[in-house]
Amino acid sequence: MTDSTLWTGPAVALVTFFDDDGAVLPAETAAHAARLVDAGLRAVLVAGSTGEAAALTDDERAALVAAVRRACPGVPVLAGATGEWAGQAADRTAQAVKAGADAVLVAPPRLGGALADYYERVAEAAGGAPVLAYHFPGVAGGSVPVEGLADLPLDGIKDSSGDPGRLATELDWAGGAVYTGSAALAGYASWLGAAGAILAVANVAPENALAAWDRDAAAQRELIRIERSYRATPGGLKAALAERLGTPAGRRLG
Repeated sequence: MTDSTLWTGPAVALVTFFDDDGAVLPAETAAHAARLVDAGLRAVLVAGSTGEAAALTDDERAALVAAVRRACPGVPVLAGATGEWAGQAADRTAQAVKAGADAVLVAPPRLGGALADYYERVAEAAGGAPVLAYHFPGVAGGSVPVEGLADLPLDGIKDSSGDPGRLATELDWAGGAVYTGSAALAGYASWLGAAGAILAVANVAPENALAAWDRDAAAQRELIRIERSYRATPGGLKAALAERLGTPAGRRLG
C-alpha cells in the first residue's frame, strides 16, 4: 500500500435518491451531499453499498458522481467501482474518474480470484487516482485479507466489518489510509489513529458523526442508537431522512 490520505475525519456513505417510479435523482442526491458537506463532513462516497450501487447502471453511477462533484467542490468525492471481475471494475473505475471522482472504492469480486491482478487492473484504470479497497464481505464483494494489504496496489481501505481487532491490525499492517465504515467504531478508530470514517448514518446524523470522531462519548452512543433505530425497518435510513428533511424515500434495494 502507498500512503495517500485524501482527508481525515468523518465522511458520508451517501444514499441515492429515486423518484416514485424508481428513476435516479442526481440533482436531489447532490443537494443532499452539499448539505452534509456544509454540516462539516470531510468527504462523500457516491454509489457505495448505502447508495444501492448494485441497482445502478454504469451511466447512472457516472451521472451521480458528476452531480455530486459539481455540488461539493471543496471536498474529495469517492465513487464505488466494485465489479464481478477485473474488467468490469476497471471500466467502472475509468468512468468514475472521468466523471470527476477523486478516488474509487473497490471491493474484491464475490467469486474470488487473484486480488493482485484485480487491483492492478483497477489501479491502471484509475490513472493515478487513489484506489481504496472495501472490506465488507457478504454485502459488498469478497474479503480483503489483512495480511495481504502490503502487497496490493492500494492507497487505503474502508473496513465496514465492525471488527475492532481487525481495525487495529490494519493500522499495523497498512501503509495507506485506514477508514472505518462502522458507526460503532467511530470514536475508537479516531483514538487508534485511523484516517477517518465513512458512515451511512452520517446521512441523517452528521453532527453526531463529527462529535463521535472527536471522542465525545455521548455523541458516540447517540450515533449507535440512531443507526439501530433506522436499521430496525426495511428502508429505515431513507424513511428517517424523509421524516427529517422531506427527501424522497423510494428505493430499489432493501
